Amino acid sequence: MRDSDATPIRLTLVAEDPLARGALSRALSEQGSDLVVTASGTLAEVESSSPEAAPDVVLWDVGLHPAGSGGQLEAPDLGAPVLALVPDEAAGEGALSAGARGLLFRDVAPAPLLAALRAVARGLTVFDPALAALRATPRASAPSSTPEGLTPREREVLTLLAEGLSNKAIAERLDISEHTAKFHVNAVLAKLGVQRRTEAVVRAARLGLVTI
Repeated sequence: MRDSDATPIRLTLVAEDPLARGALSRALSEQGSDLVVTASGTLAEVESSSPEAAPDVVLWDVGLHPAGSGGQLEAPDLGAPVLALVPDEAAGEGALSAGARGLLFRDVAPAPLLAALRAVARGLTVFDPALAALRATPRASAPSSTPEGLTPREREVLTLLAEGLSNKAIAERLDISEHTAKFHVNAVLAKLGVQRRTEAVVRAARLGLVTI
């Protein structure tokens, strides 16, 4: 979470549709704000890149038909809070379950989008009024408030998170696929009741699970 307005807000833009990415980039740049797009691409592209610093916020366009693949939505795991742009309430539920901190409709105007990104970058939650009811809806994947139930593999992953390793580095260290590493990281976050990797490490340290 950002603590100061002195530096630009670093944004990573994630959208599978290149036209949507371009439109969002132009809309934000035309606002002449303190927000800087430091990375942009598909989910696979941004997660495989190695930026010098983590973004302050992630703008995630889930697309017009996010459930078309028949699987669960997979939010960007970039160590920053995520603001999701969704086409409807069903997609909003999926994005929220995947870990999004805020939800807006895809046709949101540039000015409120910029304001929402600033708020999410500072650790706040932002919901379009028509999607606000989702915030209070119990979800099957809601994170646990206790760390009980960590598997041996998840404890290994937690230890590597404490070392500051990326999903790719964790996969190489444990000789597993990057997709599997991400699955374990998400499971650790859920069981620790947090949304960010840094929060997981801090909570785990307080509980005596890791040493930092």
